[in-house]
Amino acid sequence: MSGFPDDVHPAYARTHFEVEGAPERWPERFAIITAYATTGQTWTPEENEEADCRLEAELRTRGLRPFRVTGYDPDTGHAEPGWGVALDHDAACELGRGFRQDAIYYVEGDRLLVSRCGQGTKRYALGSFRERVCARTAG
Repeated sequence: MSGFPDDVHPAYARTHFEVEGAPERWPERFAIITAYATTGQTWTPEENEEADCRLEAELRTRGLRPFRVTGYDPDTGHAEPGWGVALDHDAACELGRGFRQDAIYYVEGDRLLVSRCGQGTKRYALGSFRERVCARTAG
């Protein structure tokens, strides 16, 4: 793993996460995958929601138990819903690529990583995942 590269959008390094319906125990390793418009593209809200529903359905079809994770930029307020799912890194990158994503996040223990979907197993460390998490409570 190396330092954060120039070819990865800097927004990935600023992202924090709001988690809804997180498991009682975090999986030791899990991916955070979205299906919304890729960085630099603009889709209608309906297109984003339809892609998100297809991603959730795909995860459930695979027998996985996704939980809602919304990535957001604390500086700009931009937010993008995604899914946390216990899935190995390579499968998560492949799934992200299938949903036209530039990158996925991956969590190992408390270590937050980002991987470009088209670059195989290359991972870039972003620090502590839990330091970037805000858990949503019911109410």
